[in-house]
Amino acid sequence: MRVLIACLAALASAASAETVVERYAPLAGNWKVDLRLALTDAPYSQPMVLTVAEDGTVTGSFYNSEILAGRVGRGQDRKCLAFRTTDGSGFYHSSACLVDGKMIGQTWSEGRNFVLPWTAER
Repeated sequence: MRVLIACLAALASAASAETVVERYAPLAGNWKVDLRLALTDAPYSQPMVLTVAEDGTVTGSFYNSEILAGRVGRGQDRKCLAFRTTDGSGFYHSSACLVDGKMIGQTWSEGRNFVLPWTAER
C-alpha cells in the first residue's frame, strides 16, 4: 500500500510540475525597452522580442538584432535572463530581471565601451 501511495504521489507531483516554458512565461513576448539615459530625456525606445525554450534558452531579438545566445535563470525570488547580440561593432551583453511586471536590465557594449541601464514594459 505504501508503494502505491508513493507512486500516486509521484504521478501527482509530475502532473503538477511546472515546465520551464510555463515558469518563465512572464519573460516571454514583446517588450518596449526604454533606453533613455535619464527619465527626463525625450522618449527613446526599441523593441525586444523574447521566446523561452524548454531547455532554458532564450531566442528572439533586441534593438532589431538577433539574440545569438541567451539563458533564463531565477534566484532571490526573481526571474531573470541574459543574452548576447551584435551589430557589427562588437558584442552586446544584456541581462534583466522581472520586477513588478517590468524588466529592469542593463547592456554592456564591448565594441562601444559602455554600460546602459534600461527598463522594459509590455
